Amino acid sequence: MSFPVRYLLACGVIFFGLLFLSCSVADEISLQPVINVNTTCSPFMVDDPEFDFELKRTLSSMYSGGSDLGEVIATASRIKPLNYENWYAEWTKTADHFKKVGDTAYEQGHLVSAHDAWLRAQTYYRTAEFFLHRNPDDPRILTSWKNSVDTFRAAMELDPVHMEIVEIPYENTTLPGYFYSADDSGEKKPLLIIQTGYDGTQEELYSNALEGVKRGYNVLTFEGPGQGEVIRVQKIPFRYDWEKVVGPVLDYATSRPDVDSERIGMWGISMGGYFVPRAAAFDNRIHAIIADSAIYDMANEQVSQFRMGFPDPQNVTREDVFDFIRENKDYVNEDMYARMKNSTSMDWTMTQGMYVFDVPTPADVMLIYEPYTLEGVIENITAATLVCDGISDSKIGGQAQIFYEALKCPKTYLVFTDEFCAGEHCQLGASGISYQEKLDWLDDQLHP
Repeated sequence: MSFPVRYLLACGVIFFGLLFLSCSVADEISLQPVINVNTTCSPFMVDDPEFDFELKRTLSSMYSGGSDLGEVIATASRIKPLNYENWYAEWTKTADHFKKVGDTAYEQGHLVSAHDAWLRAQTYYRTAEFFLHRNPDDPRILTSWKNSVDTFRAAMELDPVHMEIVEIPYENTTLPGYFYSADDSGEKKPLLIIQTGYDGTQEELYSNALEGVKRGYNVLTFEGPGQGEVIRVQKIPFRYDWEKVVGPVLDYATSRPDVDSERIGMWGISMGGYFVPRAAAFDNRIHAIIADSAIYDMANEQVSQFRMGFPDPQNVTREDVFDFIRENKDYVNEDMYARMKNSTSMDWTMTQGMYVFDVPTPADVMLIYEPYTLEGVIENITAATLVCDGISDSKIGGQAQIFYEALKCPKTYLVFTDEFCAGEHCQLGASGISYQEKLDWLDDQLHP
């Protein structure tokens, strides 16, 4: 094994900023469970960072009635760290319970209670399904996802906000979408399109959509390749050239009589912080974008850390790193599989990557990010852009400043701190602060 191979595999790789083990050339690979949690803002399961993050994510939906404190804490108390089957079983048990509560309330004519119970059940079904993707053929993926969608749509039939299920023409198929109306006038309104990321579903965007509706926007959410229904049912993986996805979405949106085509904003969440700017660089029908969190290069962290394994890292190019991974796939995979056994974060990141990109190994996940960069296109963005950064972002940190400096359009840089625990990825757990800052900025651009 060459010096760079041995050194790099001994040191490991930061992938999405999830894991780094300091070492020297002579160090043996450490395979102890990795703990990396901001304990000040993570009170639930500090012995497992990925479970902790997903618990906070589930609890965050409480802001719009999608979960409740006691239900989340009670379920969390039954979950064993690093035990995916236990995670699935306990969240499914909670979801099934509240689906039945909703069913019973509906049969008895208690429609508000039915709506509320179903809305919470859909969140718990989504949470249950989260760690199942290591086996893409696991039938529970579709069952849990469908239960989440069905309970969400049942709740929306009773929701005060009108939501329309839409199908957006895309290549030789359609993309699923939800169109939320600001009112029932049918008049043209500014449109906010909300885009999820690496692991989200559009049902999870209900909170975001409500905030837009309250401010006078019509709101469109959708799932593209690699997301939600499109990966689970249609089996279409992610693609880097997201302008080919957003173009048809904009075609659909601007064809509607209730959309003001001169006032369209897009909000890209998590990996959507790459997708939305990428689309805006090719389509000037987008007038304002929120990059939340802003991503300049999806491979930034892996490239930075691989460079450290070379004798002269400052002279190692991005292309050199990808060439190295291509030439040493067996070694990289051996190391990554070993680390995945002892880190929920690393394991989930890689198994999710294999699922949403439809590739067979962790090395292939790393390699597929090669074209996922805004280099050479970001300067074409003309839309006013809000660049969001979290001081304690545990998923995709450290790129917002690079992103901001590369922009040539009107731009604003917004850093969230941990004063009220808003510094986490996409301000997880600080919904009020998040919505206020981002949507106030959008209001100043589009004037709903």
